[in-house]
Amino acid sequence: MEKVGFIGLGIMGKPMAHHLLKAGYSLSVPEKNKAAVELVEAGARSFPTNREVAENSDIIITMLPDSPDVEEVVLGKDGVIEGLREGALFIDMSSIAPATAKKIYQSLQEKSVEALDAPVSGGQVGAEAASLSIMVGGSEAAFERALPLFKLMGKNIVLIGEAGAGQTTKVCNQMIVGMTIQAIAEAFTLAKKAGVNLEKMREVLLGGFAQSRILDLHGKRIIDQNFKPGFKIKLHRKDMNLALQAGKEYSVPLYGSSIVAANMDALIAQGNGELDHSALALLVEQLSNPGPL
Repeated sequence: MEKVGFIGLGIMGKPMAHHLLKAGYSLSVPEKNKAAVELVEAGARSFPTNREVAENSDIIITMLPDSPDVEEVVLGKDGVIEGLREGALFIDMSSIAPATAKKIYQSLQEKSVEALDAPVSGGQVGAEAASLSIMVGGSEAAFERALPLFKLMGKNIVLIGEAGAGQTTKVCNQMIVGMTIQAIAEAFTLAKKAGVNLEKMREVLLGGFAQSRILDLHGKRIIDQNFKPGFKIKLHRKDMNLALQAGKEYSVPLYGSSIVAANMDALIAQGNGELDHSALALLVEQLSNPGPL
């Protein structure tokens, strides 16, 4: 078995790393991450720097919040690029800008290191259940090498195309998710104000053309007003901004995405950025019940 390094042990990265450990992989993690202690107790090794994690790994996986984080971990001081040996494989499973994925790919190619951008969809629930959708950009050979690892973390695993294609696909995924949550939030707020029973409405809609996993899961969250984060608004807003950035790059007008991003900005300004992205319903409800002028 190849030795794996895992950097980025948040609400999704930690369970993903645990799946690899349980499968018998030798796992290395950075000491500074607060989840490292738990993983070390489960059998992982820890090292002081990202460079040392890379030096002790054949394959490095990152699962980080944003493009600058990935650039710093890979290309910064004591970064992954300083420790990777020729023939190693780098896999970024974060959601970052396609342009950043391509930049890192090119930098690693100069060291004879293959790289995949492999962002995921499925949230914390999917990470814990090892049922993530994994959308991959990079070479066929690198994909085949990574596939045994991907199968331990996800179920729907597709090589989309060349470097950056995985991140572009994830951006499109987040656009669809964001706008669908917005649609559900508006529909449920309208129905609630009209006196319609939301539980019964959700039940019947799930049997019709409007049915979706988002209506199922986030419709229930909205009804229960349960906004404990599975995926935080502040992180989804970051992804919507990546979508708008890509839209400008390719001259594609993204009107719906712009509205959702602005609504997420408003929620963050209210101090609600740590809530689940289904909390878009809170803003719609607030706007539907204005106070006195």
